[in-house]
Formats: sequence, C-alpha cells, structure tokens
Amino acid sequence: MPKCIWLSALAALGLAGLAALMSASLAAAAQYETGGAVRNPRTSPADIAAGAKTFRSHCASCHGLKGDGGRGPNLASGVFFHGSSDVDLLNNISDGIAGTEMPGLFYSPDRVWQIVAFIRSLSAGKQMKLSADTSHGAELFTSKGCNQCHRIRGEGSRLGPDLSEIGRTRSTEHLRAALVDPDADVRQRYWVVSFKGAASAREEGFLMNEDSYTVQFMDMNERLHSLTKAGLTDYKVEKSSKMPSYKDSLTPSEIEHLVAYLSSLRPPGGVP
Repeated sequence: MPKCIWLSALAALGLAGLAALMSASLAAAAQYETGGAVRNPRTSPADIAAGAKTFRSHCASCHGLKGDGGRGPNLASGVFFHGSSDVDLLNNISDGIAGTEMPGLFYSPDRVWQIVAFIRSLSAGKQMKLSADTSHGAELFTSKGCNQCHRIRGEGSRLGPDLSEIGRTRSTEHLRAALVDPDADVRQRYWVVSFKGAASAREEGFLMNEDSYTVQFMDMNERLHSLTKAGLTDYKVEKSSKMPSYKDSLTPSEIEHLVAYLSSLRPPGGVP
C-alpha cells in the first residue's frame, strides 16, 4: 500500500476511533442525566452490597458501621452539609472535604458510586428528628464553664478545641460520648505534658510539638513555651483528657440539650 494511502487510512481510523470514543463518552454521560441532574448509575442491590463492603473497610472507622456517626458525621439521617446531590457525595468521597478530617478516597467512579448508593440506602424511609432545646443547651454551655476552655465564634478560651462549627464535623453520638467519656478519643494536640523545671516546681500544658531535644507546649494560661529537655526532670506525656466527664454532673436531659446546641453550631448560612 502506498505510504500516502496508508496514512490516509490510519488518519481515517483515528478520526473514527475518536468519534466512537466521544460517542461512548456522551452516552455514558447521558445515562447519568435525569432532568439536568447527575444520576447515580450504580444503584442495584448488588451495587449497594458492594458499596456497604467498601464503606465498612474504609469509612466505618469515622462514620460508624451503620453510618450513624462517630468521629465523622451521621450519614444515616439523609441530611448532608456539604452538598446533598449524588454528584456532591461522589465528589466529597473522591476528593475529601477541605477544612475537615475527611480525606479523599482514590477509587474508580463506579466504586464510589456504589458507596453513594449504600449511603442513600441508610436513610431510605427515614426523616431527621429534631429534639431537645438548643437555647437551654447554650445556657448550659456557659453556666457549666465550657467557655473556660472552648471558643465559639471568637468568644471563650483557646485551651480546648474551637467549637464554632463542631456540628458539621461531629455526629451527635460523638458529641454525647465526648461529654460523658472524654478520655475515649483524645487527639494528640490535647495530650498533656508535665515535668519539673529548674525551680523544681511542676509545670504542665498541652503538647504542641516535641523532638529528642526540645518540647513546645501551651500552658494553662494560653502562653506558648519552647524548652530544651536537658534541664527537665520527671517528664511525662499523658494521653488522657483534661476535660471532665459530665456523666454525673448533668442529667440525661441536660446532656441532650447540650448535645443539641453543639450539633447546631455550623457555618453561617449552612443547612440548619
């Protein structure tokens, strides 16, 4: 075959292949579209079962085996605070959510669609129920001294976590557990370092950073320190929480009011 004819045939084949690829892509995109909205193409019982398996192995450590929350938000209520469409969920799972502990999950879209289908199945036939009194919870937050360690929208202390938007990143189950058993989940940022210094007086504070030779911490008056370890004695790092348990100091109903208030703390203009 003359070279020019062979090149022409190859070019024609390339254009035909490109056209076929574009046609297939458009067809694949079209199957997701329903009235201008992206539709999950993987919603069969087999897909939901496969999504449940992936969820248990990669998502349950934060969101709970049944998706009802833990360190991460409750996904079983059917209420989502970073977009509620199928494609929003797909993107949040695939890319993660900036400003939260939610990482991206590097899987094919089909496998992520299966996770979305499983999450949707958790809330099928359910409606979110609002209970407890958030205003009473706000009063308890102040009267019980929570603001002596925590800040909300610029008011309060920096010793504990800023709670201004805690409702978008923590489920009600996790918030309730933090109130009654704060030692159950203590992040490294809130480990407490203690030691005796040059004056033999014992000092303590929240561990910010340490290496073999130095330690940086914030004392209980919110002052930052950096010291060499060589001059310190009886050096300890405790992984328990400085926050007291409210299991016995609050009634069950008061705990629910306080949980409701904390859960209501979300970004301005967000979903209530």
